[in-house]
Amino acid sequence: MEKITAPRGTKDVLPSGAGEWAEVERAAAETAGAYGYGRIRFPTFEYTELFVRGVGGATDIVRKEMYTFEDKGGRSISLRPEGTASVVRAGVEHGLFGGAMPLKAYYIAPNFRYEKPQSGRLREHHQFGVECFGASGPEADAEVIALGRAFLRRAGVDGLSLKLNSIGCSGDGGAPGCRPAYRERLIEFLTPMAGELCADCRERMIRSPLRVLDCKAEVCRAATAGAPEMSECLCAHCDAHRKAVERYLTLLGIPYENDGRLVRGLDYYNRTVFEFTAGDGEAAHAGTVLGGGRYDGLVEQLGGPATPACGFGCGLERVLLARGGERAPKGGPALFMAIAGEPGSPADIAARLMTDTLRAGGIWSEQELCGRSLKAQLKHADRMGARYVMVIGDSEVESARAELKRMSDGARIPCAMDTGDITAAIGKDAL
Repeated sequence: MEKITAPRGTKDVLPSGAGEWAEVERAAAETAGAYGYGRIRFPTFEYTELFVRGVGGATDIVRKEMYTFEDKGGRSISLRPEGTASVVRAGVEHGLFGGAMPLKAYYIAPNFRYEKPQSGRLREHHQFGVECFGASGPEADAEVIALGRAFLRRAGVDGLSLKLNSIGCSGDGGAPGCRPAYRERLIEFLTPMAGELCADCRERMIRSPLRVLDCKAEVCRAATAGAPEMSECLCAHCDAHRKAVERYLTLLGIPYENDGRLVRGLDYYNRTVFEFTAGDGEAAHAGTVLGGGRYDGLVEQLGGPATPACGFGCGLERVLLARGGERAPKGGPALFMAIAGEPGSPADIAARLMTDTLRAGGIWSEQELCGRSLKAQLKHADRMGARYVMVIGDSEVESARAELKRMSDGARIPCAMDTGDITAAIGKDAL
């Protein structure tokens, strides 16, 4: 019979790698909590219209990468390709934007994009994201960037570099905004060299010309080397906002580099955009690990009140790669309870009751489940990396005393067959 494998672009997380995933997710939750963000959960699939309106019908994500299908009621449904649109939809639906501001939310959730699988970029990938609503000032941008940096450092990612740009505004209150004028200027620059661009960028040049600047193809990077930069066209408000964000980052001791090519790949961004990269460009884990920016018009675009917003998304697979890949779990159980007796014997019952009590107290304890001999149990405990072993037999049950063997140096520690005494003897190794 033919073996069934996981679909291309997906990956199993095995028990040997689950420990590091838990570490990274814990770092995300604890960092977000320290900044006052509460967790939000939302469906894995949404009506397709949410992403067409929110992410942008002209983006590669909507046009080429979404998993879209009709449900049994004939409605167009898509697996979620990114998290921000779902957070905004939930906020509008449940009236969250009418309360006290700022509204701060974070999520840890899988996203789905049909794209070419590569290292750190899968068709099902997991994202940590934060969204801050109701704060229009540069202080919020700087805080979100600081949160992203704090998380990456807490998660063990080294060699971080921050790239920063402003992509201007589309205008509000009747003002024309500075991005439309830049867009026209960029199209004027790109038109004579359209034949030098890749096929995707020849399409982007009309639909979303700023995305041409972000293309990684060498031919496009060479062709756009002399392209005008958005910084030359920023209106007074956007320029003042950009400079204030830079001042706050300097105040917080966060180094950054201005990058006029940085635009991000979603239509809803305005003003501040940023990315953290890890590695020096030569390292295997080099590349973007976290990115985001400001999206002041998205809530209104999805049916809510005019609400400024900023945030970021971070691929956890990228973080794991930047840490050096999935690592073996740290150590083994605090205690392995070896049983020198038949199933149902007094030794077997005593050992299993004590193991259960230790586990209830939060101590990682293991016991024999596969019917091994005592000698085989001790070998298994060693292979597991157990820090202590206790052998329970008839004599131990009769005397109510046993010995803990510390595996690191072979030391033997007498103790009562009492979980309190065992915990005290193990000490800090019980944690």
